[in-house]
Amino acid sequence: MTSMKVKTRGKNEMRKQKGFSLIELLIVVAIILIIAAIAIPNLLRARMAANESSAAASIRTINTSEVTYNSTYPTTGFAPALVNLGGKLGQACTPSSATACLADSVLANDGSPANSGKSGYNFYAVATTVAGGVNVGYAASGGPITINQTGIRGFCSVEDAVVRVDPAGVCGGATPTEAAVLLFNPLNQ
Repeated sequence: MTSMKVKTRGKNEMRKQKGFSLIELLIVVAIILIIAAIAIPNLLRARMAANESSAAASIRTINTSEVTYNSTYPTTGFAPALVNLGGKLGQACTPSSATACLADSVLANDGSPANSGKSGYNFYAVATTVAGGVNVGYAASGGPITINQTGIRGFCSVEDAVVRVDPAGVCGGATPTEAAVLLFNPLNQ
């Protein structure tokens, strides 16, 4: 007969671990937290930069809409308020001097009392100079809803259509004036 060898397992082989130790899990969690600490501030800065870019583009849209409004309704001149450049929120737009349908309704209705902003910014536009019953001047402004969270800089413009920037984020506020807007430097593109 042949002798059969029986394999025996040692104590160390019997207790093989299945899974991760607590130390290994803590190391992985620490690495994830370090990566998050680096990535989240960069993400927030990128969002603010995107909001600022959108705000500058919205001021350009207001400028173009004001010039078009002025040539479409010469007896009125520039739009009396931002809401006159667009339509009513959630409704079909019918062009008139009250709702010109030149700017999107979210931007045009932003200056209303219950404004929710557009891309982290609140926008305003008002007629500033009236001559012979015609609005011959306007001022537009856009400022971050929350400075240092939704944006840093404010943007504004008057009838010369030059987009100006306020590093402090105000740029004329809810009632921009031509004199206040002209104090700021043009936005360098």
